[in-house]
Parts: sequence; structure tokens; C-alpha cells
Amino acid sequence: MSLLIILAFIAFPTPVSGQSKASDEPYFAVDEMPVFPGGDVALLKFIANNMQYPVNARENNIEGKVIIRFCVTSDGSINQITVLKSVDSELDNEAIRVVKKLPIFKPGKKAGVPVPVWYMVPITFKMAKN
Repeated sequence: MSLLIILAFIAFPTPVSGQSKASDEPYFAVDEMPVFPGGDVALLKFIANNMQYPVNARENNIEGKVIIRFCVTSDGSINQITVLKSVDSELDNEAIRVVKKLPIFKPGKKAGVPVPVWYMVPITFKMAKN
């Protein structure tokens, strides 16, 4: 049985009225969202190239969509990685492992100034049918 990992991502601002935050707290809504080097297609390719379907999950036919949220900081690095939607601890951990490897993003900006921004990436683990 061959394996298939379906990737999609969401990088969208969540409406927050009157958001005033300390400079180190991530924003939900900004003027310019963070950008992965090479754009969205490159992000999906990076995740696909670095993802490994966990053996136990594969053997037990565990599939599903893990939604990861992380902060792209004002310098473009990644921190505060959390699982918003869990499927299985092994799939969750694999998604987190790959997100930790992401290279530096072009940071998001608010009023022309780089700021930390929340970013979400749904990663669907699905085994290909032969």
C-alpha cells in the first residue's frame, strides 16, 4: 500500500476588533501576512518533502487532518507551535516535527512594521488506495 499525505494550508487573519497588544504577542489580523520563502506552493512542497507517515499510524490505518498553529515572529522564525485539531498523537507529533523545521518566513507587517502573527497549517494524513 502506498502512502499519501495531503497538504493544505491556511494563513488568514481572524477578525479581532480593537486589537492592541504588547509587541511580543502574536496578532491575528495584520496588513501583510507572513510569507514562506518561495510562496505557498514552496511551503506545501517543503512539508510534503519532510513528512514521514508514522509507522504505527500506517499499520493501524490511522488517517485524518491535523491542524497546527504557530507564530511567525517579527524576525520570521517559528515558535509557539500547538495542535489545534488532533487526530492521533503520532500524527500530531509528526506534523509538529516538520513545522519545527520550517525555514525563516518573511514576517508579517502591521503599519509597515514587522510583528508576530499567528499562522495555521492543516495537514491531512491519508493512505493512498492501490
